[in-house]
Amino acid sequence: MNAQHVLGKQGQEWWRGAVIYQIYPRSFMDSNGDGIGDLPGVTAKIDYIASLGVDAIWLSPFFTSPMQDFGYDVSDYRGVDPMFGTLDDFDRLVEAAHARGLKVTIDQVLSHTSDQHPWFAESRANRDNPKADWYVWADAKPDGSPPTNWQSVFGGSSWQWDTRRCQYYLHNFLVSQPDLNFRNPEVVDAILGEVRFWLERGVDGFRLDAVNFCTHGELEDNPPRTQAVESFLGVRPDNPYGFQQHLHDKTQPENLDFLEKLRALLDEYPGTTSVGEVGDDDSLNVMAAYTQGGNRLHMAYSFDLLGERHDPEFLHRTMTAMEERIGDGWPCWALGNHDVSRVATRWQAEGDLAKLRLYMAFLLTQRGSVCLYQGEELGLPEAELTLEQLVDPAGLTFWPAYKGRDGCRTPHPWCGDTLHGDFSHGEPWLPVPDEHLDLAMKQQDGDLDSLLNAYRAFLAFRREHVALVQGGVRYHPVRDGVLCLERHHPTQHPGERLLVALNFSDAHRELSAPRKAGPLDDAPALVNGTWSAGKVQLPPHGIAIARCPAQEEIIWDV
Repeated sequence: MNAQHVLGKQGQEWWRGAVIYQIYPRSFMDSNGDGIGDLPGVTAKIDYIASLGVDAIWLSPFFTSPMQDFGYDVSDYRGVDPMFGTLDDFDRLVEAAHARGLKVTIDQVLSHTSDQHPWFAESRANRDNPKADWYVWADAKPDGSPPTNWQSVFGGSSWQWDTRRCQYYLHNFLVSQPDLNFRNPEVVDAILGEVRFWLERGVDGFRLDAVNFCTHGELEDNPPRTQAVESFLGVRPDNPYGFQQHLHDKTQPENLDFLEKLRALLDEYPGTTSVGEVGDDDSLNVMAAYTQGGNRLHMAYSFDLLGERHDPEFLHRTMTAMEERIGDGWPCWALGNHDVSRVATRWQAEGDLAKLRLYMAFLLTQRGSVCLYQGEELGLPEAELTLEQLVDPAGLTFWPAYKGRDGCRTPHPWCGDTLHGDFSHGEPWLPVPDEHLDLAMKQQDGDLDSLLNAYRAFLAFRREHVALVQGGVRYHPVRDGVLCLERHHPTQHPGERLLVALNFSDAHRELSAPRKAGPLDDAPALVNGTWSAGKVQLPPHGIAIARCPAQEEIIWDV
């Protein structure tokens, strides 16, 4: 491995180009047989995670919570919910991960708390207690209706009447998730104190949930849209949230002030990082604004690649738009997470190894860091669940038009020959689908041609090429379903460029290519395009990567 690259990955900017493996602890591995995954279960599988060749893990919430939104409703920012273990279990997990060269990042849900949080209990007691202004409270309109027309992501008004104060409180998500008032400096200081607690405990960074929701604007109605649109976080055209232009309820300029305070705190702990989740209709511009200048977030990701569109023209347009806006900021990309249907289903690749390899290569050759959701490396499809099996409040609200997020949250299958895929000795909180058992880790581990081993091979290959990890990018026009780009690191390998051609069509493609372009000796077998005599040949859904002198003119044509 390139020595400079090793230094870069171990240094303070290890996050730049890192691959972060997202773990949904409730569904990863159950260590005590209660049917719910836990922190000791993650520790038990840490060698598996390390075997993938990723750089870090991201743990979805494990904090004390009534679990109305499965941990994204926090009632104690500093506590581990007993179903997941203890603080000692967390410390052991961090120690085990660090011993294997893995960084540890954790979710932070800062925009709102649970209604069971002591802060909210005090705030709602009356209008003149010390925390009365810690949440967003407002009087009713003269007719008793909510202060504004703002909608909750989970459906209905984002205002809830409270009889103790005879006021409404704001909740952008569930009624049980009241929004904190970031206009109050005491709230900002308190939240930063909760973040510092985990920094002192040795975490390497944070994934910031719904980070553009932290501040709200003036209490004015949002204007309507001419038509409902599919947005993010499972927001579909049948959800009234999509009926509005969200001008006043999120993504306010004041949020940048909070991000700068947060970054100043992180800078006290060299080598730590932050990646913000941005759910906004103008998400690419927000990603750019939130990461530019070196004094806000380190990275941000959006839902642009988490929808159903995946044709190369759309991907090309999205990635080039990001490059035009990002400046000195840094993006993070993901094809899946705990909020959206699994990519194998969403991008119509169930059981199609060639497509799944192609999507993997697309994700891992872009400029930016990467979040890889557990089970993605196995090619798991979306689980089909009945209404009786659902537990996600979004699915229960919008059934049958929308089945919620349970289908991407079913337990990780470890062995196809054992009960519940060896996830748990008890009855799992969600069922393990039969079709997932054939794709279990054990079934793929020894198969050199499996998707699991394709991920291992490609991640190892990527780590050896600094241009793919931290280099710049240039996109070329899409030609007959082939997405073409080049990667180049001007300081560490100034004389070399890598050319990438990804065939999204189901037909063979031949493109002209620079005559001096040639295959890489260390490319894994899944990179199946061939280069010769100024041509590159791509099988259906094929992948081609070549080395080319930096001064060579790059011309792609079909």
